[in-house]
Order: sequence, then structure tokens, then C-alpha cells
Amino acid sequence: MNMQTSNVIAPPSPRTLAETGLSLVMLRDILIKTMFRMNLDLVSQIAQILCLPVQLTQELVDMARSQRLIEATGTLHATSGNEMGYQLTDAGKARALDALSQSEYYGAMPVPLDHYKQQVTRQSVRNIKLTRAQLTSAMGHLILPDELLDHLGPAVSSGRSILMYGPPGNGKSSISNGIRDALGDRIYVPRALEYSGQVITVYDPIVHRAAEAAVDDPTSLRRTSNRFDNRYVWCERPTVITGGELTLDMLDLTYNPVARTYQAPLQLKSTGGIFIVDDLGRQAEPPQKLVNRWIVPLEESRDILALQSGEKFTVPFDTLVIFSTNFHPNEIFDGAALRRIFFKIKIDGPNQENFLKIFAMVAKKRKMPLDESALLHLMKVKFPTIENRYANYMPVYLIDQMISVCEFEGLPYQMSPALIDRAWANMFVRDEVIAK
Repeated sequence: MNMQTSNVIAPPSPRTLAETGLSLVMLRDILIKTMFRMNLDLVSQIAQILCLPVQLTQELVDMARSQRLIEATGTLHATSGNEMGYQLTDAGKARALDALSQSEYYGAMPVPLDHYKQQVTRQSVRNIKLTRAQLTSAMGHLILPDELLDHLGPAVSSGRSILMYGPPGNGKSSISNGIRDALGDRIYVPRALEYSGQVITVYDPIVHRAAEAAVDDPTSLRRTSNRFDNRYVWCERPTVITGGELTLDMLDLTYNPVARTYQAPLQLKSTGGIFIVDDLGRQAEPPQKLVNRWIVPLEESRDILALQSGEKFTVPFDTLVIFSTNFHPNEIFDGAALRRIFFKIKIDGPNQENFLKIFAMVAKKRKMPLDESALLHLMKVKFPTIENRYANYMPVYLIDQMISVCEFEGLPYQMSPALIDRAWANMFVRDEVIAK
């Protein structure tokens, strides 16, 4: 991936407890729940887990001490810069258990939703200015017609929705991944959000690729000037890829009744990045129904989610949505739905010239020598049987089939008209009646 220099403004680290945006009760309760669950006794350790500056963590500990929930152990830890040790009092343990009964969440302090909305604006996917060179570089492993890049460039730069359609096996998924690589810079993803006293976990190692963590110096109570708010993780712009498994409930908050916390839906995890809906039309939900769910987010750049209580609230919708389908759009959408999708780009199979370029490129990569008689047989005999319809997947398929035969027969890699015939036979299934 060509990593661009990120111009995203970092979320500033809080200088006071008030600047965290959280209530003192929530700050205190997460502190004592974390100490209780993780058996921590040093402020430097606690600060690292809470993702707060050491100075603010010390203030929280002092506040809890004044409430007789924490006490000093009287022990200085020589291995940790002579730090004082702390532990929960009996009252502190009782409060921790009570707080855990209301929510099992502990660890990194959440970011208030309103604060996060400001950060989303600072790092919006629509702020990206993508050049032809960046897009071409990200697509360098693909043989694409120039006119396709003419359509893709403005679509990606707009940060609006894209529908890619066309026959299967022509690289719609590869193009989607290339678009992801072209974005290239990094953003700040919150570990968790807070709304109305509820915690919603957002950072997901499966979706987010962390670039670098900010860690406070444990021996210093002073904040360094270039620190960003460590409640966020600096990540590559996220990409969520879903296929036939996508259901509407995956776009809602997931509530864990045991932990009494929420997990962000897929589109919220993809904020600032890309959400790819692959194989649209293969889901259990009708495509029209899926797109209807996205109408408000796509038009208004906000999504509406609901808590268990039924309370609804809005979250930012700052995602480049890419729909990819093998169906013709008119077969699966009505006109109103199609109007909501900003760009419609047809991905056709390659022409003969580009097909041969792809075939030669794959053969070189697989260390398969080209054979003129085999290529002539493929182009003059085999393709006319399917009306010369070329597809991007075919070179890989045919060459891998021939490699499998060579390895089984103990032959050096080679291609011939006979091997082309054997590979071709596996690419299609003949229409025939099977006797029962």
C-alpha cells in the first residue's frame, strides 16, 4: 500500500478531567472497576489501561481516595520509579461490584459521541483528494481500461456511494480493494464511545489496523505537547467487506445483555473509510430492502441507531459505500433506489488485447512458459464457443488448472492445446441430463 502522509488533525489529549467530556461518576466507576478486574496498583499502569494521561489518572485516584474508595498501600515500588501503590478499600470493592452489575465495561475511557462527531469532521473520507497517479498506483496489479479509471477517480474522490455492476469474475472485488489501498492515509478510531451513559465499543482489531499507539511516560506527570488523545487508536482508514452473509440486523447496535454494553454496527466501525457490500443480490434480504436501510445515511451523512430502551440517536455516517453486484441494476432496484446511489459504474470483461496481457502476466507470476500453439488454440477454438466473452478470472483459472495437471503427471510446467482443453472443461459445466 502507498501510505500517504496524513493531514488529519489529531484529537487533542484532555488536559483536565472536564475535557474528557465524561461525568466524574463515570470516570471514577471505570477507574475502580478496572483496578478491581485487573488487580492494578500503580498509577502508571492504570493510566495506560484507561488511556488517560498519568496526571489525570492521579487526580482520579486522589478523588477516589477522598471518597475512601481507594487507599495507599504505603509501599513504594523501586522498579517503577518509586511509585506509590494503591488498592481498593472494602467500600471501593463494594462500589466496584455495584458498578459492574450496571455495566461490565472497564478499561479505556470512552469518547463522548459529541466529541467524536467533531473528530469525524476533521478526518472525513470526503476530505480526501485522490489523484489519477494514486489510483493508478493502487490498481497497478490490475489491467484496466483507461476509461474505467476516468469514472472511478471522481467517484472515489467524492466520498459518495458507488454501484459497480457487470458479469461475474471481472475484478469488482479487486477494484474495491484497490480503492481502499488508494485512500492510503490514517485516521483516529475511538476505542469506545459514550452516549447517554451507555458505552459502545468501536475499535475492532478485525476491522481496524493500528498504526501506532501513544503511550504516556510512566515516570512523568507532565503531558508532552505532541500527544494525541490515547482513547483513540491511530489506524489506516478502515475497510469493512461483507457479502452474502449481510443482514439488516448487522447494521444495528449489538447489545450484550451479560456485559450490559453495546458493540458498534459495521457501518459505524467503517467511519472514515470504506464499506463494501460484495455480491449484492446474494443476501437473504432483498437488495431493495438493504438499500432502503441506507437511504437516510447516504443522503444526510448521518445514521440513526437505537438503544435497548428504544431511545434513538444519530451518529455520523462518513463512509464510502461500494455496492458490487453481478445483476443488472434494473433487475434488483427501482428508480428511487438507483437515484440514491451516486455513481453507477459498469465493470465489463476485458477485450482480447487486455485478456492476453493478463494471461501473460499471470503466466509469468506462476512461472508457466507461454506456448504459441496453446494460445492460438485458446483464442481460435475455445473462445468462439462462448462468443468470445473474456473475463478477468479466466487466466488465473486456466493456468492454475494446467499447473495442477503438470504437478500430478510429474511434468515441468507447460501449456499445450491438450492441456488447454482439460483446463477449459473444468471451467464450465455442460447442460446434460443426469441419469438417476
